[in-house]
Amino acid sequence: MPNKNNVAMLEKVKESIEASKGFFVVDYRGLTVKESQEVRRALREVDSQMKVYKNNIVRIALREEGLPDIGEDLTGTCAYVFFANDPVDAAKALKKKGDELKKLDFVAGVADGKGLSADEAKAYADLASREELMAQLVYVMASPLRGIASVCAGPARGLVTALDAIAEQKKEAA
Repeated sequence: MPNKNNVAMLEKVKESIEASKGFFVVDYRGLTVKESQEVRRALREVDSQMKVYKNNIVRIALREEGLPDIGEDLTGTCAYVFFANDPVDAAKALKKKGDELKKLDFVAGVADGKGLSADEAKAYADLASREELMAQLVYVMASPLRGIASVCAGPARGLVTALDAIAEQKKEAA
């Protein structure tokens, strides 16, 4: 008969998985309570949260939810960072705090229904965020329009320059 605490934790893990678009697994060994709170605060700002569950229970939950098996990566002190929206924002926040504290390491992850290795999870932190990509797209789309406007304004600008030169000549002649 399964332990009641483990059954309750399994339900919590499933709820976390269902409420998120994916998660990263990080090794948080050596983090103090204060550092852990800093990491959680940084993750909360990007609509993510870090939780600690038993690795075996997470393996069971992944199997029952039909998600990729990343079980071989789940060893040691693992924390699970569930992201509600953009995985890039969560990965960037983790990487930033990990670089500051020198204690967080990516272990694995699940994003877009696909299992991620440690290197693939780290790669998310190097991608441009959704907002940055949108800004780049707007810039690329606006560049030709700016060029067209400049070309169309050219003759009018030339006319103004010619009229100004004529006005200067008349002033000098007078």
